[in-house]
Amino acid sequence: MSSSFPRAQVDIDLGAIRHNLTLLGARAPGSQVMAVVKADAYGHGALPVARAAVEAGATWLGTCSLAEALGLRAAGIKARLFSWLDTPDVDFGAGIEADVDLAASSLGELRRIAAAAKPGTPARVHLKIDTGLSRNGCPPAAWAELVEAAAVEPRVEVVAIWSHLACADEPEHPSIDLQAKRFAVAYDAARAAGLDPMRHLANSAALLTRPDLHFDVVRPGIAMYGLNPVPQPEDLRPAMTFRSAVALVKRIEAGESVSYGHTWTASRDTNLALVPAGYADGVPRSLSGRMDVLLGGQRRPVAGRVCMDQLVVDCGDYEPAVGDEVVLFGDGAHGEPTAREWADKLGTIDYEIVTSMYRPRVRRRYLGASS
Repeated sequence: MSSSFPRAQVDIDLGAIRHNLTLLGARAPGSQVMAVVKADAYGHGALPVARAAVEAGATWLGTCSLAEALGLRAAGIKARLFSWLDTPDVDFGAGIEADVDLAASSLGELRRIAAAAKPGTPARVHLKIDTGLSRNGCPPAAWAELVEAAAVEPRVEVVAIWSHLACADEPEHPSIDLQAKRFAVAYDAARAAGLDPMRHLANSAALLTRPDLHFDVVRPGIAMYGLNPVPQPEDLRPAMTFRSAVALVKRIEAGESVSYGHTWTASRDTNLALVPAGYADGVPRSLSGRMDVLLGGQRRPVAGRVCMDQLVVDCGDYEPAVGDEVVLFGDGAHGEPTAREWADKLGTIDYEIVTSMYRPRVRRRYLGASS
């Protein structure tokens, strides 16, 4: 291993992302693909991932904040950009100038967007209907007023209506059909108001399980990063691997304890490997006593508490060398833990694990970049 190996590094396999998006696009052959790259592409790096997504056929890129979209546009991304949630004081004018599609969930939001548009350059707007998630989106009772106002507003071009599913990762959940029916009613109301919008509703899970909900655009998020949101096998390849390296090796005698609180005591003489990555680098402290790493071709347990900057691996009679690679999570192909394993142990979702890897001390390395 190179002596320059960092204390904490995530490898991002852009080839895996292109593979995943190609698979997902093939599952929705009649729809355009909006690759969701919000939150710095779920911790994978927005710009490199956006470029890989476009190479794989995505014609849209989805962001949460307008700042995220503007960053991509400023970096030279030419694909259609969609931004859907901001604070009331955001400068929508900057987004309209940069040809970013904007979301409106209320009459007030529509009016703020329209007021920011310059003559001759209408704002491209996607109207969001709340079909049952009860987060962002226009309540059904106010929908008719919103679509009627949008239809007569000359400073706005209504591109689409859209919504988001609450339980698509549970394919048999009755709320999916209920939300689909509400979405159909909202679409009919938009058409009755004189609009002719596209429709988009399907996230990763619905893309994989509900072809009837693909409509004009599908919005793959977590699946494009290789993490499967549905309880069925899919040929998705996890794109992120989290690595570190051994910084120190020492042998301790039976009866000696390790790390804060002495929560772990050696039952026999053993070799310990010190790894310079801790909870400041994305290793949850709550995994203390419950996690393994891949070191020397085998899974080995972490001894004692995870610290801010380091953790300790119990190696038994195996003696690693300083600089040996340590894999904290990856795609599981070599027996290493996965982001899903971490999430299951923590009682959370793998989205949170990978998104949390955007940290100052964690270096990124990109693999599989196109030439």
